[in-house]
Amino acid sequence: MKEEQVILVNEKDEPIGLMNKLEAHEKAVLHRAFSVFILNGKNEVMLQQRAHHKYHSPLLWTNTCCSHQRAGETNIEAGKRRLYEEMGFKAELKELFHFIYKAPFDNGLTEHELDHVMIGYSNEEPNINCEEVESWKWMTIEDIKDDMVANPHIYTVWFKIIFDEFYHYLEDHKL
Repeated sequence: MKEEQVILVNEKDEPIGLMNKLEAHEKAVLHRAFSVFILNGKNEVMLQQRAHHKYHSPLLWTNTCCSHQRAGETNIEAGKRRLYEEMGFKAELKELFHFIYKAPFDNGLTEHELDHVMIGYSNEEPNINCEEVESWKWMTIEDIKDDMVANPHIYTVWFKIIFDEFYHYLEDHKL
């Protein structure tokens, strides 16, 4: 099976090439990514716990799903594809904002991403893909914020960064 490629970008989100995903994370090269947040009718966020066998951040809690766009795929198309692949349901998505972050891991890999953050709404129970997801739960935004302070070690590095941006976006833009 061919290794997944990521889209290398400059700081203006202009594509400058493709690279194998693992190589991009080994070299800490800036690449395009996305993060999806699904909220339900109670304004709770669906969190996923990463599968126990993932090569980084296993069993840590994070946003509903995240991944990388494929060549020729829009951000929304990528978000919908990955939401279905990981969580087993479909939802309309809207892009909120994007930003750049860099987060090194203990295993020598580094996430250096221009991350497009998207939101969608659903009250569906997911049908999780056990290759990607260990578990899931609904949590209020305030409960997530409080739990990150009390238990920062149970959340992915990128989720803590993204959630701070997402939380402030929600404060500034009542959806």
